[in-house]
Amino acid sequence: MAENDIEHYETRRAIAEYGRNLLEDDLTTGTGGNLSVRLDEDHVAISPSGIPYAEVAPEDVLVVRTDGTVINGDHDPSTELPMHLAIYQKRDDVGSVVHTHSPYATTFASLGEAIPASHYLISFTGSEVPVAEYRTHATEELGEAAVDALGESFNATLLRNHGVLTADDSLKDAYTVALMVEYCARIHYQARAIGEPEILPDEEVDRLSSKLDSYGQ
Repeated sequence: MAENDIEHYETRRAIAEYGRNLLEDDLTTGTGGNLSVRLDEDHVAISPSGIPYAEVAPEDVLVVRTDGTVINGDHDPSTELPMHLAIYQKRDDVGSVVHTHSPYATTFASLGEAIPASHYLISFTGSEVPVAEYRTHATEELGEAAVDALGESFNATLLRNHGVLTADDSLKDAYTVALMVEYCARIHYQARAIGEPEILPDEEVDRLSSKLDSYGQ
């Protein structure tokens, strides 16, 4: 497929729409956060840098090669492009990456604390939401830290002193994981304010993950 023929309009439209959802669902503020989708083994679509989400049109969403070269779009890609590319390079199972600054989850990121399984919906992410080591935003080093924290089994990680990253098969799924991370963070925060939350054992979370995989089928 020739690079000039790569349009992927529907995917770019979906990224623009989910970007607006980030604000509506209180997962970020301003122009914070970013979203991307793996188009094929050589190309990724990613949200633009610094454009208010309400103003992002499908044609504003960038198509880039996996080396970061922009091949479609007139704006700069998100400054977190290196982090997104690092995830795609290391996780063949990932089809989309969502980065948010959701307030409750970012509170735990600033504490450097993983979010444990105090609510069963943590099973959308794994046995917990781990914490990546702090690295400066918009650097390859941040991508490496996120990759290390995700490993092979987690679908989300907290970026220490920064925010949240989720990764899943599709944009819809990665966005759902971002919603679940924020919900579980809020429940854990509130539970700790009252008392000591009970934590589900790993084997129960594994069982719940299997049930969620078949939910709605």
